[in-house]
Amino acid sequence: MTQLDERDSVESTEQAVSAASRGSAAYRANPYPVYARLRESAPVCPLSPPHGVETYLITRYDDAKAALTDPRISKDMYAAIDAYHTIFGDSSIALDDNMLFSDPPKHTRLRRIVNSAFSPRRIESLRPRIQQITNQLLDSCGTHAPIDLLSTFAFPLPLIVICELIGIPEHERQEVQKLCSVVARTGFSKEDKDKLALAEGALRDYFAELIDRKRRSASDDLLGALIRTQDEQGAMTDGELLSTLWVLLFAGHKTTAYLIGNAVFNLLTHRDQLREVLADQELLPNAIEEIIRFEGSVENATFRHALEDVTIRDTTIPKGALVQVAVASANRDPEKFTAPDTFDVRRSGLQSSHLGFGSGPHYCLGAPLARMEMRIALTTLFEKFPHIDLAVAAHEAEWLKVPFPAFRGLERLPVVLDPSQILGD
Repeated sequence: MTQLDERDSVESTEQAVSAASRGSAAYRANPYPVYARLRESAPVCPLSPPHGVETYLITRYDDAKAALTDPRISKDMYAAIDAYHTIFGDSSIALDDNMLFSDPPKHTRLRRIVNSAFSPRRIESLRPRIQQITNQLLDSCGTHAPIDLLSTFAFPLPLIVICELIGIPEHERQEVQKLCSVVARTGFSKEDKDKLALAEGALRDYFAELIDRKRRSASDDLLGALIRTQDEQGAMTDGELLSTLWVLLFAGHKTTAYLIGNAVFNLLTHRDQLREVLADQELLPNAIEEIIRFEGSVENATFRHALEDVTIRDTTIPKGALVQVAVASANRDPEKFTAPDTFDVRRSGLQSSHLGFGSGPHYCLGAPLARMEMRIALTTLFEKFPHIDLAVAAHEAEWLKVPFPAFRGLERLPVVLDPSQILGD
């Protein structure tokens, strides 16, 4: 490489990192060219994120998959307590004492307990109710004017499902959802952290009261099952139980909601692929996997940190530094996927290869539920409204405006469910 080429490569990398760090509208609309440049010139890239903690971004598939299972790269943020306080603040600790932010043997213990209550049998039993909720939500949508499919359908569906699964009463869900939204969208300024602390305090109080209520009155929901397991085995502390509720609720609806939105958007902007799915419903499960690979709702895996110096390729991540795995980049890596920027519902070998649900010990516990919700939601939506279309041009879609986010999703999804009714007015 010539000296000029080297300078161009450095500048390209710096521009890519700068675009991502700023979270500009152009970057949010299409981050994939940035990731492509990083995979090529800086696959393990040091960042200067707004929280101020030294961070490295991993962008290639093989490196990402290895990092997700590397015991030298820890999920236990308590072990990096200074970094934890800097990023999340003291108020977050009580909500993060769960399997998501832990390593073995604690992670193994907590996941085993939750897995027993989150059984395939329990999930499968939800199918009729998920279908009923889907029908009710879509039947209540107006067809005479454009609607936001996210707020009217994609978000309510998984939120209702996870609340019913956990055992959160209907009249309490709206307030819980508001508090969750504050936590999901809060930045790193002092004002944001103050708002975060208030929301997290309210959530802690709510979950503690809900657990007490369920303990005094036995129930058949997931929380009741977790309480019985706790009482019988003493295997989960009250703090762990409270925090587990939080992670199930938060992860159980945000990721699926954005995934439904991303699915509808990409099918409507790839009409040839939508026609294939509508002509052959057996393609839908594979189409869902391709959506998760092509535009999944998890852009970056949750924070990890290096327990020791870790060298990946020619870059050493120093002990104590944070590690972010760019799932969205790994799932577009041409070394793993042929023509990765092409949306192909017939792409083979997806379920065992994409990293949309993670990999290794922290593989998403709710993946079967998310897949079920996706299949029911998309099947029913396109059956009821076969002529659904975007109400805005694709380039006008508004994507989440946060730098290096955990989520990849739309701010809103304006659609016309039945264009003939709009034209007839």
